[in-house]
Amino acid sequence: MKQPVIIIAGPTAVGKTDFAIWLAEQLNTEIISADSMQVYKYMDIGTAKPDDFQQQRVKHHLIDLVLPDENFSVADYQQLFDQTVAEFNQAGRIPLVVGGTGLYIRASIQSFALDDSAQPDPELRNRYKELLQTYGNEYLHRKLADVDPEAAGRIHPNDTVRIIRALEVFELTGKPISKLQTKHGLKYPVIYIFLNRERDELYDRINRRVDLMLEQGLLDEVKKLLNMGFSGDLKPMQGLGYKQMVDYLENRLPFDEAVEQIKQKTRNYAKRQITWFKREPIDYSVNLSGKKEEFYNEILNYIEGRLS
Repeated sequence: MKQPVIIIAGPTAVGKTDFAIWLAEQLNTEIISADSMQVYKYMDIGTAKPDDFQQQRVKHHLIDLVLPDENFSVADYQQLFDQTVAEFNQAGRIPLVVGGTGLYIRASIQSFALDDSAQPDPELRNRYKELLQTYGNEYLHRKLADVDPEAAGRIHPNDTVRIIRALEVFELTGKPISKLQTKHGLKYPVIYIFLNRERDELYDRINRRVDLMLEQGLLDEVKKLLNMGFSGDLKPMQGLGYKQMVDYLENRLPFDEAVEQIKQKTRNYAKRQITWFKREPIDYSVNLSGKKEEFYNEILNYIEGRLS
């Protein structure tokens, strides 16, 4: 029997993980991660990956899939997501999807696909790479925003691989890559929950989370990755927290400035996440500000009502 897919989405640091683990226990199910950074092995602290105790409480799927220097695409996630949901259905478990990577969620539940008609052009790609080296990633991101503001809104300025691909597609086809991405309706019955908080409270939680990551050893995690031979130029190493720690270790940023950049850029990222999810088919949105765990049962009651 095909079970409904329950989605718990929201910006970073809103409180998804703790709630989702509790909810999984109430529903006797497991969690499917929808986080584009948690797919990478050895990248735990900076991605806020569930710790060993949390994973012992509830099994998490689609984390620790590839090494930081291995390619992993939205299409790869789609394929693994469908396989995992099929396993859940076979076992009679409700798929519980948790994460803040909106593109992964959209691609998985909405038969989201890319038009691959624009084949890679090595010469064009190298030209954009030269622009990247000369002017930096913010420059390329602004160029993308000029021709495809929707794509620029969901692609992080540090994600230079996807920025270059989007610019390449636009130059080759004359069409924004966002317009070549198609949705064919929902593949699964969905219960879509969105968690949010008042801005000041969310930003304070983000700042405290960054401080906690540093206490837990984010800097040592980045040192370990570099010592293992993973270049700081790799796409996942350009992620929030990792890039700034690499810049500190390579003497491009003072430590205090690196920490402040992590906080500021994470707050900016949370703002973009909220904007993204406003366009999604949310069924039930909950503002957690001022609430403690009483919202747990509030959402559970809503889900049980939908399931029945």
